[in-house]
Amino acid sequence: MYIDTKDYMLYLTEPFIQLWKDKNPFRVIEHIDGEIFRALEARKTVRFYLLGKGYFLKIHYGVGWLAIFGDLLRLRKPVLGAEDEYKAIRKLEQLSIATLSVAAYGKEHGNPARQQSFIITHELTQTISLEDFCMDWAVTPAPFKLKKELITQVAGISRKLHCNGVNHRDFYLCHFLLHIPKGKDNVKAESIKLWLIDLHRCQIRTATPRRWIIKDIAALWFSALNIGLTKRDLYRFIRVYTQMPLREAFTQYHWLWQPLRKKKLKIYARKLKKGDAI
Repeated sequence: MYIDTKDYMLYLTEPFIQLWKDKNPFRVIEHIDGEIFRALEARKTVRFYLLGKGYFLKIHYGVGWLAIFGDLLRLRKPVLGAEDEYKAIRKLEQLSIATLSVAAYGKEHGNPARQQSFIITHELTQTISLEDFCMDWAVTPAPFKLKKELITQVAGISRKLHCNGVNHRDFYLCHFLLHIPKGKDNVKAESIKLWLIDLHRCQIRTATPRRWIIKDIAALWFSALNIGLTKRDLYRFIRVYTQMPLREAFTQYHWLWQPLRKKKLKIYARKLKKGDAI
């Protein structure tokens, strides 16, 4: 159900259509009880359960003019609220890339610096991030067919995003979720399913600028540094991503491969400065 007035826009599915009937969703969400995953000045993430099902709620309170102007000065598109994630989810659905499913979304109209918005997505169960799934590969190598299929799927998702005007901006292995219905040790190459999540910083255009492609691929490479990938594994990714033989791929995509190492080092330095785990 869509509702669009001069004051706000809403998209609701069941059971929220019935539960929030004749109520103001922007006030209701403030009283949802659950496990707080993240609480920042401008954003809060809560996991909650309703009628036996799990959901994630993200509330955006407005970033303020200072943050908006700061992003604009850095030639970045400001992330104003939940709208970016909502649009990114819809775009990935169009591209047949598995991602989160929207249960409810709302955005107040008006001052963009103080704009309140929210998005509720269905919880993905029986999953593990690729970062956690692959972390032991350097010590205990993955089965060849399994590793090959994962590399193929990640490269295919990367290509589909960038060829359709989408860049992620947080394109790390931790934002790929792998379905493990029978446990981590029972994943088969022929039954792999991946979801791409954390889309709130995604950008969507008619064509993806090269600088943002470089940033996405560098982030992905950085996050895979310590999982024991071989040169052959990297070549496999390149072939799938470019859909070209290696010689042609290195020639046609020289603008991508040459800056990657420099960009990877920048990511390393930034995370080191922040004190993040490397």
